[in-house]
Amino acid sequence: MTLIVSFLFAIIILTLTPGFDTALVLRSAAAQGWQRASATALGVTLGCLVWGVAVGLGLGVLLLASEMAYNLLKWIGAAWLLYLGVKLLLTPRSEVAYTSGSENREQGYLSCFSRGLLGNLLNPKVGVFYVTFLPQFIPAGASVALWCTLMALTHMIIGLMWNAVLIGGSHYFAGHLRRPAVLRVMDRLTGCVFIGFAAKLALSRR
Repeated sequence: MTLIVSFLFAIIILTLTPGFDTALVLRSAAAQGWQRASATALGVTLGCLVWGVAVGLGLGVLLLASEMAYNLLKWIGAAWLLYLGVKLLLTPRSEVAYTSGSENREQGYLSCFSRGLLGNLLNPKVGVFYVTFLPQFIPAGASVALWCTLMALTHMIIGLMWNAVLIGGSHYFAGHLRRPAVLRVMDRLTGCVFIGFAAKLALSRR
């Protein structure tokens, strides 16, 4: 019980700390509405679950032990963030596009979901953090794979709850943020944030 309480306290603090995932969800909420922001949040939090399962199965140990594996995923993640940032800087939106066809809506949701999922999965620091953080809360003799998965699932649920609060709060001023001038400024600012995270990830060391 002490381990569980300690883990919940630590993971809640981690979830509430603003980062790349928070910026991504807030930007989606302001620019595209709560439904697509929810898809982005689902992608982000599902990435945490995938990392937890991977760490439990040994991928986290590989990232921690292999400099080549860590650097490869790190540079892919940095390139992805850089691409998103430069795209927002060069081609910011002037309006929010709404489509009436169900196929287009599904593609839009899939795109938002993929952006959140890939943004999380291509950040090797999440895997390294999990492999150094989660073992502290695994009882002696317990299944590492099972406990890592359960803790990652808990992180996912807490993350979804926090993102719901963020998305719900942004709803009140979403109309103002959808103005063309404001949307362009926000896209460019978000692009700068993404580029900053890309640089931070590329320059990071274990």
